[in-house]
Amino acid sequence: MKNELQTLRLFSPLFPHIYRKNEWGDLDDYREDLSAGEVLEYEDKILALIQKERLPSEGERGLAVYLDDDLIRKVHSINPSVEEWNGELWGVTEVQTQGALSASELAELTEWLSSQFSDGWGEGLEQREIKVDDGELYVSFWDSSDRFFIRPEDELKGSQSYGFGMTMGGMR
Repeated sequence: MKNELQTLRLFSPLFPHIYRKNEWGDLDDYREDLSAGEVLEYEDKILALIQKERLPSEGERGLAVYLDDDLIRKVHSINPSVEEWNGELWGVTEVQTQGALSASELAELTEWLSSQFSDGWGEGLEQREIKVDDGELYVSFWDSSDRFFIRPEDELKGSQSYGFGMTMGGMR
């Protein structure tokens, strides 16, 4: 049915880094990049930060309140989160839509999300420290490298062997 909400889950790699405490308990100036597997132990803290970043004005619709153009009529809600898959922590954006998105609508949505992750919602998130025992952790949903992509869950999990070699447009 057209009015029934459908759920689409979009996966993207995370780009975490940490500033560790030195022997005196002060934070080092050196930023250490972490793998998505190394931050699994911080999943709860990262989820708490994402929840804290939600604005009351967004309500259940989440980031969808910022959509414009045609997508606002079709997309009911957009809510970023993280979850473990295949031994790594991933960015997972749950999108609820009125009916299925066409290929062009999905492309428009992933392009919009990419800009949100780089300059909007994600920029704010990546500037918030997460206090951990050995320092301050920062997590980004976006990176300018070719390791960044946003892919539907079924597409990603159906192409496990490609891993980070995949981009929004396909294989590199």
